[in-house]
Amino acid sequence: MKRKFGDRRDGRRLKKIHSMHYVMPIMYPNRCDNEAFITERIDLTNLNRYLEEKNAADPQHPCNLFHAVVTAVLKTITLRPKMNRFIANQTMYQRNEVTAAFTVKKDFADNGGEALAFLHSGETDNIGTVRREITRQISLCRSEQKDSATASMDFVQKIPRILIKLVGAGARFLDRHGWMPASVVGADPFYASAVIANLGSIDLHAVYHHLTNWGTCSVFCVIGTQKKRPFFDEDGTVEMRDSVDLGLTIDERIADGYYYSRSVRLLRHLLENPQLLELPLSDPVEIDIEEKRKVQPL
Repeated sequence: MKRKFGDRRDGRRLKKIHSMHYVMPIMYPNRCDNEAFITERIDLTNLNRYLEEKNAADPQHPCNLFHAVVTAVLKTITLRPKMNRFIANQTMYQRNEVTAAFTVKKDFADNGGEALAFLHSGETDNIGTVRREITRQISLCRSEQKDSATASMDFVQKIPRILIKLVGAGARFLDRHGWMPASVVGADPFYASAVIANLGSIDLHAVYHHLTNWGTCSVFCVIGTQKKRPFFDEDGTVEMRDSVDLGLTIDERIADGYYYSRSVRLLRHLLENPQLLELPLSDPVEIDIEEKRKVQPL
């Protein structure tokens, strides 16, 4: 869409919104003061079977849980556009594209470095194209080449200490008004639609992770450890199933609780019916959001 007065380079200003969503950013201007934390337990029975069959057919390009979660998050945000809104300078915007970011550990050691990966998705992407892009990003992050976000932070580190507060104040001013350079907006993870942290890969649970007042990210998704957990049927019988916990931290100002509930339900439905991840991100998914779950996790 053509950029209009009041728009930012990364989003267009929303004018026709409910008065509550207009007032809330004025009354509560800081993103970190408006966090809603949601936990969701995912039954991995179907997903593990799907990944096993998919990887057996194409062992050279294996898919894993992280690829599936990233794809499901991107598809959920694509189909639920309010999840792709953000608030900056007490104004609500609709982001121009659906993106995701994550941190890559260069080496699993105490002194191992980190790099930042940033994914730009399109409406025709699916789990195959997302897997390829994640693999490419991880390969780049673990090479000697520095990502642009890390290179920028290295440059800031060289600024004399006496000037650093002035530089920080200037950066926050540019961030608040949407005037940050495109190179920063396109690489800094906190300008993404969602930041995704795979804590299960380092044997941590799906803990709460805060949002930041810097940048525009309104969604943080944490993936916990995979393990067998009890699920109870309607008649009270229990079955141990492979599962994973997701922790979602969301800016509560961008939508209401009902919208969040339907969005989380869609995310769970995608992961528990992984064949849907083969579809393009923009393809609609029919799901009875109101239907109660027949099996409840403990």
